Amino acid sequence: MQLYLIRHGQSTNNLLWARTGGSNGRSEDPELTDVGRQQAALVAGFLRYGHVAPADKALDLQNAAGFGITHVYCSLMVRAVATGAAIARALGLPLIGLRDAHETGGIYRHDPETDENIGLPGRARSYFTAHYPDLIVPDDVDENGWWNRPFEEREARRERAERLVTALLARHKETEDRVVLVSHGGFYNYMLAVIMRLSEERDFWFSMNNTGITRIDYTPERTYITYMNRVDFLPRALIT
Repeated sequence: MQLYLIRHGQSTNNLLWARTGGSNGRSEDPELTDVGRQQAALVAGFLRYGHVAPADKALDLQNAAGFGITHVYCSLMVRAVATGAAIARALGLPLIGLRDAHETGGIYRHDPETDENIGLPGRARSYFTAHYPDLIVPDDVDENGWWNRPFEEREARRERAERLVTALLARHKETEDRVVLVSHGGFYNYMLAVIMRLSEERDFWFSMNNTGITRIDYTPERTYITYMNRVDFLPRALIT
């Protein structure tokens, strides 16, 4: 199994932070910016190269022979769905939404008067049907939205990362599948900590650019971190 962790394209919240250094005026579920849509198109085209896995099984640490992606998963947050949809369309593959792949905190609004983070519903099934008809939405997502929970506190995040990694490995580890997961920079830190068996208490951070690709190879002998945060498919002006 090869696992490709891809951060979503630039969102309106990312742009807000880049311009102001803060989150005042953030959206609870932001869309991609024009730059984000360009990034999504470019990463989709990059992954499309060599979409059919080559017969030669020689070690290819930089995907020089292509990618041969077989599965595409995404978070149910709009920025990840939009990025995943571009990838899935380019590859002619289904896009499968996963509840557990969302960014840390979930869908919430910050109340500056009380300093509280207030959980919100998230997008309803009808939204996804209208805007992303090719997305396979989890069966239990209905018109009440997919989140409908309080703000996700820090102590719940590693447990969710462990649950998601376990589920992906149960489906794909003993296979030759090449799996894309489109998710989020903050949550990837928890996933990578789980994959690398790192302590949750750490004083470092895995930085990931928008649409940056991290490849992890699972073999019967060991797990390989083959490369991290790859963005060589983006022109310099689109690296965010």
